[in-house]
Parts: sequence; C-alpha cells; structure tokens
Amino acid sequence: MNIYTRLKKDHEKQRELCETLAATQSGSDNRAKLWEELKLELETHALAEEQVFYSAMMKKPDGTEEARHSVAEHKEMTDLIAELDAMDQSADIWIKKFKKLKHDVLHHVDEEEADIFPVARKLIDKDVANDMTAEFDDRKAAETKAA
Repeated sequence: MNIYTRLKKDHEKQRELCETLAATQSGSDNRAKLWEELKLELETHALAEEQVFYSAMMKKPDGTEEARHSVAEHKEMTDLIAELDAMDQSADIWIKKFKKLKHDVLHHVDEEEADIFPVARKLIDKDVANDMTAEFDDRKAAETKAA
C-alpha cells in the first residue's frame, strides 16, 4: 500500500465519523464518545501526515506551497477542535460549530485527494511513497500513545 491509499483510508474514517457525529442528539453519550474518537483521529492523522508526507513535499520546491496550505488548514482545524472541546456538547452552538469543523474536514480531505495527491505523485518517487506508509503508521501510533 502506498501513502496515498493509506491516507485515503484515514480520510474515509474521518468522513464517516463526521457524518455519524453530526447526526447525534444533544447531550448523548454517543456524541461524547464519537467526539473523542474523531478528535484523536484528526489530531494523530494530521501530526503524522505533517511529519511524513508534508515534510517530504516541502523538500521539493514545487510542493512547498501545497504543503504549507494543508498544514495551515490543519492548524485551523486544531484551533476549532480546541474551541469545541471547551464547549458544552449539549449546547445548540456546539453542533453548529461542529458542522463548521465537519465542513472544514471534508473540504480538506477532498482537496488533498483531488489536488495535493496528484502533485505529490509527480514529486515523490513511487518507492518512497510506498515506504512512507510504514513510517506514517509508526508516527500515528506514537502520536496516539502520546495523546
């Protein structure tokens, strides 16, 4: 499996968690559980992706702009996650703000798959892309343990 397939696997999980969480009822135990799962998934994925995938793209002049854009989007989502974490999940405003995060996540993963991956495929050697998968999995596991 190459890094693109591996990242898409995480993206599918993120899409599913966002959809499921958006459909939860205010104050439900399920909302709290799903939130913790999504939050961990988004944070560990972003950190591992930046350390493995985007660091490789930044080494290439033609990949720097795309990588910086995606890392900036990660930061915006991290800030929104922190805001949501500080809020009462049963408040109406929480789900409204969550829907903003959901929109941002879906936009980001769609953009990565449609725009960033094609650029990366031109810049990153196939063998390197294949080797990145194990490195990504190791980094994500380390980030999960640290969380």
